[in-house]
Formats: sequence, C-alpha cells, structure tokens
Amino acid sequence: NATDIYKSTQSLEGEWILSPANLQQGKATKHKLVVPLVGTDAVAMNFKLVGKGSTVQETLLPDTKKEMVSMYHCKDAACSQVKATHYCVKQNQPEMIADPAGTASMLIYGCDMSTELCQSGQNHIHKITHEVSDSGKHLKTTYTSWKDSKFLKDSTYHFDRK
Repeated sequence: NATDIYKSTQSLEGEWILSPANLQQGKATKHKLVVPLVGTDAVAMNFKLVGKGSTVQETLLPDTKKEMVSMYHCKDAACSQVKATHYCVKQNQPEMIADPAGTASMLIYGCDMSTELCQSGQNHIHKITHEVSDSGKHLKTTYTSWKDSKFLKDSTYHFDRK
C-alpha cells in the first residue's frame, strides 16, 4: 500500500551519522570526502518533512562536495503511488517509483522506466533502497548505479540515528 510506504519513508525523519568503519561495506565510505565522516557524530544523512509533511527531503552527505538530495512524495491526494526524484552529483535527476513489494523495513525506489533518463545509457542512480533495523535506529541505504542500460555498482552506506 503506497500510503504505508510513504509513512515508512516519513519515519526516517531526523539526523543520521555514518556507522563505524567496521560496519561499512564496499567503497562508498572510502571516498576521500566521506572518510572524515565515518564513525563521527557529524550528520551524514538527514530526512526532513517539508510542505506540511507532503514531501520527505533526504539529504545525503550535507555540506560536502558530494551532497545529494532526494525528494519523496505521494503522486496524488489518494497516495496511489509514491514517487521520488534524486538530484545527483552526476548532474542528472532520475525519477523513481516506490516498489509495492517493499515493506516498512525495506523501502525500494526503482527508476521510472517511462522516463528518458531511466531508459538511457547515461550513468545514473537506478534504484535507492533504505533498509531499517534495530527498532528504527540503524539504516542501510544503497544507491544502485546503472550505465549503458545495465548494472554498474552499488554504493552502500550504514547509518545510525543521531
């Protein structure tokens, strides 16, 4: 149900710090602009409700040269679908749709294949997955990149609620 997916996205509201290095996986947190944030109390992800709660604004790596924003909202007043737009350092803006197979603890936003960017060979974020655990205190977020119309890489970050 899209309303439940949106409410679960809203529940991420607040500040998140990057978990210690031993809990990270892959190369995303080894980037020179990210390393100084790992395991510190510096905010590395922030979810904020805007427009009287009608939109969730996600800011990844705020105040860095890798800062990116994703905006999540219901498609219509009935919340028949949850949509997102990711404003990327790749200088493109993939549009996404919540996967109805997602759950309250695993939110999956996949590229809207009716859009030109999602069908293109251009390097872009093709999927965003938020996995919540530890009673809402831990968040694993994966940004899946595609290039040349196929999987390129996953960039995964582990966060703890501040």
